[in-house]
Amino acid sequence: MSRPSRASAAATSPTSPASAPRRAALLLTGATAAVLLVTGCGTLGSRTPEPEHAAAAAAPKAPVRRPPAKPAAPPGLPGMPPPLDPKDVYAADRPNALSPVVRNFPSRVYVPNTESNTVSVIDPKTYKVIETIPVGEQPQHVVPSWDLKTLWVNNDVGNTLTPIDPATGKPGPTIDVHDPYNLYFTPDGRYAIVMASLDQQLVFRDAHTMAVKKTVPVSCYGVNHADFSADGRYFIVSCEFSGELLKVDTAQMKVIGQQKLPFDGAMPQDVKMAPDGSAWYIADMMADGVWVMNGDTFSKPVLMPTGKGAHGLYVSRDSKSMYISNRGEGSVSVFDFGTRKVLKKWHIDGGGSPDMGGVSADGKVLWLSGRYDSEVYALDTATGRTLAKIPVGAGPHGLAVYPQPGRYSLGHTGIFR
Repeated sequence: MSRPSRASAAATSPTSPASAPRRAALLLTGATAAVLLVTGCGTLGSRTPEPEHAAAAAAPKAPVRRPPAKPAAPPGLPGMPPPLDPKDVYAADRPNALSPVVRNFPSRVYVPNTESNTVSVIDPKTYKVIETIPVGEQPQHVVPSWDLKTLWVNNDVGNTLTPIDPATGKPGPTIDVHDPYNLYFTPDGRYAIVMASLDQQLVFRDAHTMAVKKTVPVSCYGVNHADFSADGRYFIVSCEFSGELLKVDTAQMKVIGQQKLPFDGAMPQDVKMAPDGSAWYIADMMADGVWVMNGDTFSKPVLMPTGKGAHGLYVSRDSKSMYISNRGEGSVSVFDFGTRKVLKKWHIDGGGSPDMGGVSADGKVLWLSGRYDSEVYALDTATGRTLAKIPVGAGPHGLAVYPQPGRYSLGHTGIFR
């Protein structure tokens, strides 16, 4: 690019006379702009806006559209009834808090006699056997169904289930089910879980028809008893003959944990969870006590001595205590959930072999089978006094007190939530 000539440069030089008027004009223009700029900056926040700007400022702002919030995932197993009290899974089991489903059922105690192949039916008011029902071979437990409408007799060696209508006390046609040592129900009511002890299986079946849905082989021996977590998402199973525990994912129907109890010759039996879910308890008839553990972490259990042949675990109606039947010494230990200590021990008059059972609907009587004495015991829960010893068939085992409070049953002789 060519440079300007000396003449043109001089004509436009700010020091030349010809440029003075132009310089004045430029200075005046610059000053005016500066004044306007300063004025504008100093009054921007307080000056009155132009009419069109005022209208815009007064107009309501359009709402910000946000995507709808996703609903929170349910805290428990999908389909499971929500807990009445997040700090007490047994909150529905208060004295005489009977569901409308069972409210008109007669109060009875159903006793499976493993060696007589019968079920003795006791009237709890008279302490008398009022009926004896023939069932299949070696009945082990009488189990309330999830919907509370049926009592299932587990004929273990007979490979059948016998349904009993608790409204009439009459048995129905048997259903073929292989090795039904014990029976549980998932908290959502979808599946029955057969504890096939000798088959080494957990068999998930339709809760009503008992059709097989999934078979889960296990590597331990003698799957026996169980209980479910507060949210229903897992359950813990005792393996009697190998002294082991399993942790099972309910929805996946899959074993997710396994451990051996730290006691040579351990034989774990009944399983129960603390009301607030903070601890799990597993009775051990060879360790003569109850193992205490954290179910969520599946921690190493610690033994709490209770009595010889610790076997069954039953929660009081106020959720404060747990009754532990000590089959080897004819006693019941009373455990306090608050202090986590055994407070007292009751001895059955004349001795006995207390095994499995349940608590009366009003919470005043603990009913237990006398496994080796062909009898049933009724104990006063206020004093521990033996109220009755009732003769039944040979080898009485998992008796069910029915009806009991609760909205639904998780199985065994009655785990109600």
